[in-house]
Amino acid sequence: MDLFAKLNNSESPLGRYAENGGEGYFIAPRLEGPIANRMTFNGKEVVCWSVNNYLGLANLPEVREIDGQAAADWGLAYPMGSRLMTGNTTEHEALERELAEFMGMESTALVNFGYQGIVSSIDALVSRRDVIVYDAESHACIVDGVRLHMGKRFAFLHNDMESLEKQLKRATKLVEGTDGGILVISEGVFGMRGDQGKLKEIVALKDKYEFRLMVDDAHGFGVLGANGRGAGEEQGVLHEIDVYFATFAKSMASVGAFFGGETNIMRYLKYNMRSQVFAKSLMMPIVVGARKRLSMIKGNSMYKDKLWTIVNALQTGLKARGFNLGDTNSCVTPVYMHGSVEEAQALVYDMRENHGIFCSIVLYPVIPKGMILLRLIPTASHTLQDVEDTLEAFSAVAVRLKQGDYKVEAANF
Repeated sequence: MDLFAKLNNSESPLGRYAENGGEGYFIAPRLEGPIANRMTFNGKEVVCWSVNNYLGLANLPEVREIDGQAAADWGLAYPMGSRLMTGNTTEHEALERELAEFMGMESTALVNFGYQGIVSSIDALVSRRDVIVYDAESHACIVDGVRLHMGKRFAFLHNDMESLEKQLKRATKLVEGTDGGILVISEGVFGMRGDQGKLKEIVALKDKYEFRLMVDDAHGFGVLGANGRGAGEEQGVLHEIDVYFATFAKSMASVGAFFGGETNIMRYLKYNMRSQVFAKSLMMPIVVGARKRLSMIKGNSMYKDKLWTIVNALQTGLKARGFNLGDTNSCVTPVYMHGSVEEAQALVYDMRENHGIFCSIVLYPVIPKGMILLRLIPTASHTLQDVEDTLEAFSAVAVRLKQGDYKVEAANF
């Protein structure tokens, strides 16, 4: 059989959506204009709830200025080579020190991208004698990192501490009498559901079982906790996390990521993550821009406070109108409805074209068949008028969904 005979989009749910006329609209939509609360889609202005710009930094003049100046000063090529060869600079080192100071950690380690950083860190930290225990609803980067593991791995039911303890007992038996250890992996905030990982409860299990804890806090860094140090600070267990991870792509509206923890762990990761040892160093304009962004949020709650004004108004308003937001206790705002894929497409089309509201649509296989998930990402750049317009739109489409209007219109999708 030809290896590539199976490579057609009908084998993939996302591919099928794209083939059915959804590419550029439902799949890979094209948002245009400056990153802001309102952008242009399909030739019309829409309130945009689908951009990871939590603190609203992306298009601020002072941020644009530093990004532009850094690009002019350094270009996009510098530094050339991997960090361990010819890609290290005083700017990279300064950013790591400033991140460690902000987080109150001994040390941090920069990585180029969050996805490859997580995958590579898991590969570096465990050997075939070690056991990984991870939340079943972890992000794809964690799942892919776990798949690389040559030893045993067990998933525990999402945020279910009884299930976690069951898997810890299994893992403990496996490593007894060996030189293997246990790595538990969870998230600070789960990006689809919006619920925080139960870090406090996981940490409490360290009194009964010997394990190390890794937390992916991509959606918590900068927006949760009194000082913006993430879900660990929010839950009072930041310094019980052994390997902390966060990305610049959410609250800092940039590219790149970092790990934080004890110096010996960070040094080990720097010298053993294959995605960093054998990849080009983070570009200088990104590093300089990240330092600027970090300086703006350190000790300044203005951006975070504005964000949470919008989050609370949006989530409170949706709940008051009877919408199901699940268990979210973060900025991520999921709205759950019931309907077919075709109804979901008709609903989203109505929302975008007739109400001027753009939010992401999530369908099977990410969520069960018969469910529709509309995910909203509030930012500090949104306004209370944006919230009010969005609430009115959701109420209107909910009525039409209940009446069955979208079943009729679904024939067009």
